[in-house]
Amino acid sequence: MGERHEHDLGLAHDLRTMTRRRALFFFGAGAAGLAAAGCASGSDTSTTPTTTASTSVAAAPQETAGPYPGDGSNGPNVLVRSGVVRSDITTSFGGFTGTAEGVPMTLRITLKDLAKSGAAGTGMAVYVWHCDRDGEYSLYGKNITEQNYLRGVQVADADGTVTFTSIFPACYSGRWPHIHFEVYDSLEVAVAGENARLTSQIALPQDASEQVFAADSGYARSVSNLSRVSLDSDNVFGDGWDAELATVTGSPNDRMTVAITVGVAEKSQNTQSRQAAPGGGPGGMPPGGRPPGR
Repeated sequence: MGERHEHDLGLAHDLRTMTRRRALFFFGAGAAGLAAAGCASGSDTSTTPTTTASTSVAAAPQETAGPYPGDGSNGPNVLVRSGVVRSDITTSFGGFTGTAEGVPMTLRITLKDLAKSGAAGTGMAVYVWHCDRDGEYSLYGKNITEQNYLRGVQVADADGTVTFTSIFPACYSGRWPHIHFEVYDSLEVAVAGENARLTSQIALPQDASEQVFAADSGYARSVSNLSRVSLDSDNVFGDGWDAELATVTGSPNDRMTVAITVGVAEKSQNTQSRQAAPGGGPGGMPPGGRPPGR
């Protein structure tokens, strides 16, 4: 999609402050630090990072959904379609056909309900979406408006964990490699297509991204795009990514496993609400106008 991807700038981005992003919510006695979210860029992806057990977890910050959410806030609403509840999101569904190609990825998100002192987010529903190997988003991207792959919903198990099978997303112009997600209090709320409790993003480590992009020629543009952006310069993660950086293990020749623990605060505590903005701003109309509803 090239230069059209400067879609996370806008009013909602400008309203964010360093104070909001750095104000972490901690629960449990003797909070020792962040849990499983990775606290620095350049994580070692060849081994599983060592983490210290803790009853505390940082609240994931509210972020823009961008103009390609597919949740009904900007054109198509994939959440109300039969078949959206699935673990394998590499293929299209509901009358659409097609498979997203790329390096296989398992995405594992563990939810902690901060309204319940960090208890497992059992029964919460997570909607995940991300770009394909070309940096395009299904339902919106050129030549893939008739695809809805790389989108799906899962319900958290007894441990508060959801797991998706997908492909590693590209790095497109102007953005750090990332994955979008929304958290809902229940599946019933999620498939109604509204009232997300949290909208946020997951940052992918640099070394894991470089491994993937070098291993598969289909990610060729991602190599140069990644060289021109950093977590510090990214317009979403640039003011702090402590609670958003995943850990990655595995190999591009086999499968990459992306894991993150997400603290979900009360909806009223998420200070940056998703709101429409003109042009390509957060939640606003994508470049080229509104896509046909589906």
